[in-house]
Amino acid sequence: MLEQLLAVTVGMADSIMVARVGESAVSAVSLVDSVNILLINIFAALATGGAVVAGQYLGQKNNEKACKVGEQLIVFATFISLAIMTLMYIGRNFIINVVFGQIEPNVAANANTYMLIVLASIPFIAIYSSGAALFRSMGNSRITMRTSMIMNIINVVGNAILIFGFNMGVEGVAIPTLVSRAVAAIIIVALLRDENLEVHISKPFRYKYDNKMVFKILGIGIPNGIENSMFQLGKILLLSVVAGFGTASITANAVANAVASFGILPGLAIGLGLITVVSQCVGAGDYEQVRYYTKLLLKYAYISLIIVNVAIIFATPLILDIYNLSAETSVMAKKIIIFHSINACFTWASAFTLPNALRASNDVRYTMIVGVGSMWITRIGFGILLAKYMNLGVFGVWVAMIIDWIVRSIFFVTRYRGHKWEIREVYN
Repeated sequence: MLEQLLAVTVGMADSIMVARVGESAVSAVSLVDSVNILLINIFAALATGGAVVAGQYLGQKNNEKACKVGEQLIVFATFISLAIMTLMYIGRNFIINVVFGQIEPNVAANANTYMLIVLASIPFIAIYSSGAALFRSMGNSRITMRTSMIMNIINVVGNAILIFGFNMGVEGVAIPTLVSRAVAAIIIVALLRDENLEVHISKPFRYKYDNKMVFKILGIGIPNGIENSMFQLGKILLLSVVAGFGTASITANAVANAVASFGILPGLAIGLGLITVVSQCVGAGDYEQVRYYTKLLLKYAYISLIIVNVAIIFATPLILDIYNLSAETSVMAKKIIIFHSINACFTWASAFTLPNALRASNDVRYTMIVGVGSMWITRIGFGILLAKYMNLGVFGVWVAMIIDWIVRSIFFVTRYRGHKWEIREVYN
């Protein structure tokens, strides 16, 4: 949870610092970061596949195969990320001019500058995500927390120096992001070289592609990746709708997203822990403990979500003052933040924390179908309807999001209460 808090805090610090450059810069960074989040989600999904498979082997006390999973994951993720980075550079103009829709020229110029620098960090995101997932599969989240702390300190200090010291614009946010991700990737790989760890990179490292092992990872990673990527693509599509309402709406949406990240943080963090616990219980064939720990962690998720979101509601006026927004933008952002916080207390955990127990039990196809279906039918369908045709503007997009949460919750709770997910094949 501390690691996620650091990441979200730095994200907010970035947006606050870049706000000093102007609302067009905030809009540009938020647009490009929506694509970055898509890529991060893809690599996180692949890393989750490796973590689930490694965790199940650890539950079987088969550390040798767990180590092989780790090596295959990191090398495969590195090659895939290099290919994606190349494609993103080639398609950069298409993303800015077509995907983002009709944006103002100064926003487009800032987005182009930011993207040129940040896209180079894609391989480092993949390597760090893979390494962090492997440490979590061992139950060792302290390492990832400390690495995240180093990464985020570099990012924040770098932003402050370049923006306030050298009066740089979006470059002042982009360069520290690239450097911090590179440092984090190097650290996580160096730490995984410790052969005393249950999952480690062997010395000397002699990589040999293992088709069977990679397909096991992809068996979890691909459905999860499709779900995550379709989810983020849907958000990008809706962001292009928001962009049509003007810079004030884009900025309000960006600020609300930054604050909302804090609101879901406890559920997200507990969901990561749930993957580790459930995958090891599944590997040991103990579904009674799977249900026990799922219920226990869900209870903690709900309690912590309520505490955090109530605090956010009371702190909203102060938060918006820090951003130094225009009156119009501030009113829109406040309305969205309070609406999101109220609903996050009651719906987010069942919609997003609970399905991690299903994924760790290899029931990834079901979570993929529900996630993709609800995103494209409910969130996008209602989002366009409410925002454009019922004249709710950017707020309509957020109303559709809550409807999506409710639909997901119904399907995932129903699935969990049954037993079909308990008979999925466990990796041997």
